[in-house]
Amino acid sequence: MDSTRNLPVAVIGAGPVGLAAAAHLLERGIEPLILEAGPTAGAAIEQWRHIRLFSPWRYNTDAAAARLLAGTGWESPEPAALPTGGDLIDQYLTPLASLPAIASRLHTGARVVSVARQGMDKTHSRNRNTTPFVVRVEHADGEVREYQAAGVIDASGTWSTRNPLGTSGLPALGEAAAAGKISSPLPDVLGRERAAFGGCTAVVVGSGHSAANTLINLSELAAQVPGTKIVWAVRGASAAKVYGGGDSDELAARGRLGSRLRALVENGSIELHTGFGIAGLAATDGAVILTATDGRTLAADLIVPATGFRPDLDILRELRLELDPAVEAPRELGPLIDPEFHSCGTVEPHGARMLAHPEQDFYIVGMKSYGRAPTFLLATGYEQVRSVAAALAGDREAADTVQLELPETGVCSSDVGTSCCGAPEPVLVGFPTGLAHGRSGGK
Repeated sequence: MDSTRNLPVAVIGAGPVGLAAAAHLLERGIEPLILEAGPTAGAAIEQWRHIRLFSPWRYNTDAAAARLLAGTGWESPEPAALPTGGDLIDQYLTPLASLPAIASRLHTGARVVSVARQGMDKTHSRNRNTTPFVVRVEHADGEVREYQAAGVIDASGTWSTRNPLGTSGLPALGEAAAAGKISSPLPDVLGRERAAFGGCTAVVVGSGHSAANTLINLSELAAQVPGTKIVWAVRGASAAKVYGGGDSDELAARGRLGSRLRALVENGSIELHTGFGIAGLAATDGAVILTATDGRTLAADLIVPATGFRPDLDILRELRLELDPAVEAPRELGPLIDPEFHSCGTVEPHGARMLAHPEQDFYIVGMKSYGRAPTFLLATGYEQVRSVAAALAGDREAADTVQLELPETGVCSSDVGTSCCGAPEPVLVGFPTGLAHGRSGGK
């Protein structure tokens, strides 16, 4: 960044990993420009604030961010306690975003629509690495502005781009027309959306921790509101992987989640349909009919798409990226996080070198760095941005010295955009889904 050292580093996203990136940049003497599409820091988490993370607080706060907060009277949460998404916002992200060092550099209602090199598209190479980035941003008032940056850290997550309900990675036939019958990925069925789900038939599609959380919450609603019916559709031949490691899961909350879900299926509270790959949806006057590839049908008043998430790469179209062809993560990282071969606790520590692209000084971090893989942990993201900040500062030794201690996981897969945090995207070492993000629903 020598030739552009007077410019800030743009940080896209003000979730846990984005704000941690800003904190590490500040410690390195690098000016961050934080761009958040939502109205507040942690806006994506606000949509699943009712979900409890799998991982305790000790995995969910970043060291540099905690150092920024230390002199303000902020009290670190009890390390062993399990926060909800709301707790993560109220007790950590909001105080952090309110600090003058962060607040003065944070732009909310600022949606990034593209990132490129100033004056050149991706086909131009001459002087590319010494040319500033240009970040085009649409602000809440409709004005579109451009900002120059010495580097870019994309921590925008994947919450806004869920996987479709259909097979083959494509929307089911009729999915767009049935949009009015499809809820958010993690609906608050016991709170804000209680009236919509009470007394109705809900079909939950997906085989990750997001699905498990919603199914269990729906079972509580069914005990309170007569006529509430719960149907669970998974694409695979078995739901065993969702039940997880039980007592052997080092994240006890995640193990209990799977055990409880299994019991609800076995006692008939939840009607499970396996091998149900969705071919089409047909909305009727009062319901929507789901048709499987083998011809079976299910009727629902509402569908919950716990189908996982995928990265939005459109804003990066003019950058030179090198992505794993399967999971759309940085190429070096992809094989290590392939959900067919790893769990949350088996990914080796990694930092700037593994996250690098041909586009110098550009990094994708956090849940988005895992592409379509589901088992991201917040602690992983914090170590990523510590290393990236060191690399941008020219401290290669610190950037390459990566260390991360993660909990062992029984079976870890999830659907939340956000991570194995215990909840969605974020989602963190125990996002609501753990929040491990999830693969496409029904897998």
